[in-house]
Amino acid sequence: MAGLSQSTTSLIAVLAAAVAVAALVAAGIALWRLARVRRDQSAVLGDSRQDLAAHAAGLEQEFRALNGYMGDVAARLDARVQAAEGGLAGAVTHWAIHRYDAYHEMSGHQSFSIALLDDHISGVVISSIHQRDTARLYVREVIDGDAPVELSPEEQETVRMAMATGPGSRTGQAP
Repeated sequence: MAGLSQSTTSLIAVLAAAVAVAALVAAGIALWRLARVRRDQSAVLGDSRQDLAAHAAGLEQEFRALNGYMGDVAARLDARVQAAEGGLAGAVTHWAIHRYDAYHEMSGHQSFSIALLDDHISGVVISSIHQRDTARLYVREVIDGDAPVELSPEEQETVRMAMATGPGSRTGQAP
C-alpha cells in the first residue's frame, strides 16, 4: 500500500472493522434465529434426530392408522345402533288411554281401555269394564293395526288414538 496515504489506509481499516462487526452481528442474529428454529423444531419433533420431512411422513402414517381405527370404531358403533334400533322396534311406542261409561248405569268414566302398540302397530288393548257390582278385564291382541277378535267401539277408538300418536307422545281421554 505504498501509494495510499495513511489517512486512506486508516479509513479502509475502520471500514473493514465496521464490516467485520456488522458480519459478526449478522452471524449472531443468524445463530439466535437458528437456535429458535431448533427449539421450535424440537418442540415438534421431540428429541429424535430425524429431519422434518421424515417426521411429517411418520405423522402421516400415524394419521392413516388413526383414521383406520376411527373407521372401525364408527362401523362397530353403527352396528350397535342398528341392533338397538332393531330391538326398539318391538317396544311400546304408541299408547293411549280411553275412559268411558260402559253401561251408562255408572258415572265417572269407571271403565277404560288402554292400547299399547309398537312401531308396527302391533300390541295389546287392555279393557276394564266396570258395572255396579263387578269389573271385567279383557285383553285383545292387535296385529298391524287389526285385531283377530272384533274390538268394541271404545277399543277401536283407543287403537285409533294410539296410532295417531308418535313415539313419546302422550294422549288421554277421547273428547
